Amino acid sequence: MPPTDRIRDHAGQGATTVAAHRTRRRLRADRARQLADLLRRQLLTDAYPDGTLPHEDALATDYGASRNTVREALDLLRAEGLVARQPGVGTVVVARKYPHGLDRLMGLAETLHEHGRVTNEVRTMGPVPAPAPVAERLQVAPASDVLYIERLRRLNAIPLSLDLTYLPLDIGSALLGADLENTDVFRLLESVTGRSLGHAEITLEAVTADAHSAAVLEAPRGAAVLMLERLTHLADGRPVDLEFIRFRGDRIAMSGLLRRSL
Repeated sequence: MPPTDRIRDHAGQGATTVAAHRTRRRLRADRARQLADLLRRQLLTDAYPDGTLPHEDALATDYGASRNTVREALDLLRAEGLVARQPGVGTVVVARKYPHGLDRLMGLAETLHEHGRVTNEVRTMGPVPAPAPVAERLQVAPASDVLYIERLRRLNAIPLSLDLTYLPLDIGSALLGADLENTDVFRLLESVTGRSLGHAEITLEAVTADAHSAAVLEAPRGAAVLMLERLTHLADGRPVDLEFIRFRGDRIAMSGLLRRSL
């Protein structure tokens, strides 16, 4: 074989080797992500009550994965702040996510009552002219005053959400002297109106934490937060509560029950 042909053949073999190596790395990364999803679910459901994950070899056996894949999966969970490596102990759970249901209309304290005490720091409260989108959704006159409330909500003293709330002033004014630090707005609304809440329209999306939100929530700047926009109506259909809620994504897990109906 001429020297030039041998060089081309060798170069071709090298390219094939590099491509195969990249494929193996991609497949391992895919498997690591899949395994991280499974392990994250285990963490959320308290499958490891003593707070310690099984040894890497045991996880590899249980999930039919290589040890390198297990290590990469644990690295992903460490990057999320859910687990940490402790010398002499192994991989331990260092944070947990709390379940927040999406199939019932409840306040945060009602939702998380099994997990501890929810308290609210009222950062801002008072009448403001309704921005056009707020006036439209609350069905009040443009630029009319609404009650604006900003609260930092904590679970067991840990920052969990930053809530921005708009209420029609004829209803919201009754909340000015209420115990907002220890009571859900939902309960207060039902108390002051004498009527039950009926339904809510929600939108849930991930957004990047701005500098203010990150500082208040004690989250890294630029971290992803779960933004829940919710418009709540009384049982008679009147919209009474428009909220923009930023949840720390590393401390809350949304869940619900969906039924198929064609």
